[in-house]
Amino acid sequence: MSKKIEELPLILDAHDIAEIMGFSLRTAYLIMDFPNFPTIRIGKTKRVGRDEFFTWLKQQTVSKMQ
Repeated sequence: MSKKIEELPLILDAHDIAEIMGFSLRTAYLIMDFPNFPTIRIGKTKRVGRDEFFTWLKQQTVSKMQ
């Protein structure tokens, strides 16, 4: 990912998550189904707030280090 966090959309979709994390789109959708992932669901559509995503990601990194 070559964009700065501030340049990303305020609401991310699975394509954004896949690009940020370097995963396949399928894996991004699986991550968005994790119980603790801050997914916003509108019908069948899945989104996540940019700030909430990076907070969640940081929490995953910290919890794995402890």
